[in-house]
Amino acid sequence: MFEPLSYEEAYEKARSVLVSMTLDEKIAYVGGERMFFIRPVERLGLDDVQMADATLGVRLIDELLGVDLSMHGPEKSTAFPCAILLAATWNPDLAYKYAEAIGEECRAGGIGILLGPGMNIYRHSQCGRNFEYFGEDPFLAGRMVSGYVKGVQSTGVVATLKHFVANNTDYYRRKSNSIVDERALHEIYMPAFKAGIDAGARAVMTSYNQLNGEWCGQSKYVISNLLREQLGFKWLVMTDWWSVADGEKLAASGQDIEMPYAIALKDAHLLIEDGKVRVEDIDRMVLSILCTYFAMKLHGRKKEPVYYEKYPEHETVALQTAREGIVLLKNEDNILPLEKEVKSILLTGEYVEKMAVGGGAAEVKGYNNVTMLDALKKEFGDRITYVADPTPAQIQSADVVLCNVGTFDSEGWDRPFALPDNQEQRALACVANNPNTIVIVTSGSGIRMTGWDDKAKAIIYAWYGGQNGNTALAEITAGKTNPSGKLPITIEKEFSDSPGFGYIPEGESLYDGWNDEEEKKRDVYDIHYKEGIFVGYRWYESKRIQPLYPFGHGLSYTTFEYNDLAVSVHHNSDTEFVSVRCAVTNTGARAGSEIVQVYVQDVESSVPRPVKELKGFRKVYLEPGESKPVVIPLDKRAFSFWDPEKKDWVLEEGMFIVYAGSSVMDVRLQQKIRL
Repeated sequence: MFEPLSYEEAYEKARSVLVSMTLDEKIAYVGGERMFFIRPVERLGLDDVQMADATLGVRLIDELLGVDLSMHGPEKSTAFPCAILLAATWNPDLAYKYAEAIGEECRAGGIGILLGPGMNIYRHSQCGRNFEYFGEDPFLAGRMVSGYVKGVQSTGVVATLKHFVANNTDYYRRKSNSIVDERALHEIYMPAFKAGIDAGARAVMTSYNQLNGEWCGQSKYVISNLLREQLGFKWLVMTDWWSVADGEKLAASGQDIEMPYAIALKDAHLLIEDGKVRVEDIDRMVLSILCTYFAMKLHGRKKEPVYYEKYPEHETVALQTAREGIVLLKNEDNILPLEKEVKSILLTGEYVEKMAVGGGAAEVKGYNNVTMLDALKKEFGDRITYVADPTPAQIQSADVVLCNVGTFDSEGWDRPFALPDNQEQRALACVANNPNTIVIVTSGSGIRMTGWDDKAKAIIYAWYGGQNGNTALAEITAGKTNPSGKLPITIEKEFSDSPGFGYIPEGESLYDGWNDEEEKKRDVYDIHYKEGIFVGYRWYESKRIQPLYPFGHGLSYTTFEYNDLAVSVHHNSDTEFVSVRCAVTNTGARAGSEIVQVYVQDVESSVPRPVKELKGFRKVYLEPGESKPVVIPLDKRAFSFWDPEKKDWVLEEGMFIVYAGSSVMDVRLQQKIRL
């Protein structure tokens, strides 16, 4: 296990180097170089430090740098399932293993800083980067991010929390202004960052967008106030690539390094001479970079080929993640798993012969990639027939139809909630011509399924499964793996139901593909977060809008019964202020895992609060007939809200209801308590 230096130890080392640096060296040091490097200072023995994208594995950057693989990064990297699938496992221990494996692949390539985890909240389903993040709920995201950060940094690689803060769209992302109230920032958009900071993250990346009229990457309010003072972060802060322009504001904001190179601070000498930038601020920036450099022992970081020996273990972690994160949304008449009596299975769809992946900084090519066709052929043999564009007669003649639909999501643009028309028509044709149609969705967030959901016999949400996720899909389809994933998002019936609906300026429409030149031409546009704290299921419950599939939903091939709820209050403990205990029994014939979810309702609040808020969960594995006690502690924060006037969390006396259940809409037990 890697042991970092303490902040105090790292600061002393950093201070001793700073006093030996010239002003030229300091100014150069606060701007990156070669796209993904902290520059070296050879005179003082400081090595360069390589960064790499991020979250779903190590993105090989040599094609961007224009150099061969022998120079930078690992020779290959595992394509892990997307982060939103990882969130669907509801398994922080697995998040640790997933991130530990990625950290080891960074070590294989001599990479010191991973530019992940991405962790912005899923505010609406059209955001192109939702697949890189951990869903709509700040508590679930925080638990998963905590495991991720600890896993990466256990290998001595820096985890970078991104993108701070309220970066919830990629529609002309550098020209968006997120207008968010203080309470929503603290209750929805910052808790996952706080969890990552508490887990020890050594870097944070600021976002492209403005927050309430200020560019996040050069905002003193965002960096010095919210991030450093309120969340207590004291390590390296970096800009997102090409996201800042004002060197004076940048130096004073609390920002540390401008990536990929100095743009706002390219004339730093003149800014200092004119009194617009203080040398003391440059010193602070250098100290912060050096503190992280020394704390994480980045000196002398070179390629370590010995880590390639662990790649088979990494593939196993990736496969287990997909097994636990694929969500069975619907299973009428228990059509799944497909039994041996099913002789003819027609397979069709968009991502059958090609891998379903997200694009941009999170795209990892992988190796040993398994297509859906290959995985299902291996599992079902000659019972599977693949037809790219089946006729109605071919659809009708099959015992079962497996119809794949999906999307290509990417940073740089948002994509429609509705499927492309050719895929929508294929799904409609399948369900119209065969009542035993199973739809397999490969996407990075929610899609519109309203046109065929009621006619499909079953729906499997497979997300982007990484290089071997289709193997897990085949196992689940055949019944070798019992699905246990639960939605980390709400899937609405229509996008107009969403709290994010209407974010695109009137008269404009979504575009497809990188559109940087058009982005440069346009003015800043405002996105009003009018829903405040009512994001995701909080919105749907408060507005009494029935979603298509609720947050926390996911079926199993077995059944679970909840009994004996007991809620105890411990007034003398902050960390275990309330303990929730219940018994869970597997009442079916198959072994399986259930995710017990604990929600809290404030019955007598002086401010508007959600109907329910997730405040605890536990994943439990049970053999058929087995029963286990589940105990979930809740801290004081679980019952508190942010008071903008007091600038603090407030817990009001009064009545609360504690719920235990299988989803936000599938409550099995509840108990009132008075605090």
